[in-house]
Amino acid sequence: MVDLMRTVLQKVQVEQTLIDQYAREAAKIVGEDNVSVNRADLLATCRDYWPVNNVWMVEGAVPALPQLVVWPQNTSEVSRLLALANAKKIPVTPFGEGSGALGGVVPLKGGITMDLKRINKIRFIDHENLMVTVDCGMNGALYEEELNRAGYTGGHFPQSLRCSTVGGWLSCRAAGQFSTRYGKIEDMVVSLEAVLPDGTVFSGRSVPRTATGPRVDHLMLGSEGTLGIITSAALRIWPLPGKRHLASYTFERLEDGLEAIRLFMRAGTRPAVVRLYDAQETGNHFPELGDKRCALILIIEGSAKIVDAETSVIEDCVTGQGGLDEGAEHVEHWLEKRFNIGVASMLFQKGAVLDTIEVTTNWHNAHSTYLAMQQALLAVEGTMLASGHYSHVYPEGAALYVTMVGFPGDHKLAYYKNLWQAAMEAAITEGAAISHHHGVGLHRGLWMAEEHGSGMDVLRKIKAAFDPHGIMNPGKLGLEEVQEWQK
Repeated sequence: MVDLMRTVLQKVQVEQTLIDQYAREAAKIVGEDNVSVNRADLLATCRDYWPVNNVWMVEGAVPALPQLVVWPQNTSEVSRLLALANAKKIPVTPFGEGSGALGGVVPLKGGITMDLKRINKIRFIDHENLMVTVDCGMNGALYEEELNRAGYTGGHFPQSLRCSTVGGWLSCRAAGQFSTRYGKIEDMVVSLEAVLPDGTVFSGRSVPRTATGPRVDHLMLGSEGTLGIITSAALRIWPLPGKRHLASYTFERLEDGLEAIRLFMRAGTRPAVVRLYDAQETGNHFPELGDKRCALILIIEGSAKIVDAETSVIEDCVTGQGGLDEGAEHVEHWLEKRFNIGVASMLFQKGAVLDTIEVTTNWHNAHSTYLAMQQALLAVEGTMLASGHYSHVYPEGAALYVTMVGFPGDHKLAYYKNLWQAAMEAAITEGAAISHHHGVGLHRGLWMAEEHGSGMDVLRKIKAAFDPHGIMNPGKLGLEEVQEWQK
């Protein structure tokens, strides 16, 4: 049997006597059944879907291990548990369902993993004001299903919908597949409730568009557990759409499809789904269309009259750029397969290293960024595929999603680092932002200084003010220690 207790990145752990003391006191807060040092619990909460984790797991190792797992069941318990950890200066790593892709839940310094899945209810649906108050640990699919039963949608459908939590979405500024109509998660937030490392509980007011100084609760968005723990949120919701129109088109050139999207976004339309694939991904996802043209799939939904008007405007923009109508069946195929990641698992089992990198661009550099990243990735020895699509679009630009696959033999980690270095350098050179919705975690911290410039000093000051003992999710967001991974 493979021993998965060997750690790769862990340099230090908390003194065991201190952990034992914390465990006894934590049991008085949450009950003995909600505190664990069980081997299975430590392993279950030590990693996410960062591809490097998979490489280490096959080799019989994990990146790092917590020394204790606790399961709070409400905000009050989170407050007391954090205050206790802060007093003892024990690191705390928040954990949702571990669906992140960049090592964001790796407990680099050991300590405590705080698993939040038991804080998992919809507290209140405000029918008049179209808001829902929901706990951080609620599963994404269950959240949407409960809203649907009440006649609403949350509008947020990440590929990780079935294995992610609302708190995870908020922590990394997640995007769903229907983002062009409903927005990213930060566009849905009305207010947040959160707990600071010293146990302070605070929340914003659930009223629209305040102008009463900086929104401190919104500062927690994208903080990835480095400033505290988000325990609930008031989010916008929408009545279930009265009509849905499905359409697909193909273009001779990728840039023609991009121009069509730019034009219909400029005209004020907001289709729910806009996905433009390069020729290679068109061939992979829609083989009946071949791999010579670039596919655009669209879902337009909402009130019937609005859907009809948007459909007309979009058709004019698309056909004006040479788009050929391919009907609704390809969109139906995408809806059926959109959560399927079986191909990735199969390739990994065959020895491949594969990953996806999402960056965000303006319209003027949307196509050049694609070309630069593709060229840079294909130049890394061992790369077999570097393809892309645009899956989230806005009046000011689009998110580019690049997929790469390589077979580097026995040098998987070195190859992986070289891939990301090539991709990030190309994106930064082209003026793209280094992430659109996956966040930073551990791995992407390597490029945060280039992304933010002097803003990183401001971020470090905020971190120091919120978390003076540095207990919250150490080593993430590029705030510290990230170079240890690069070495």
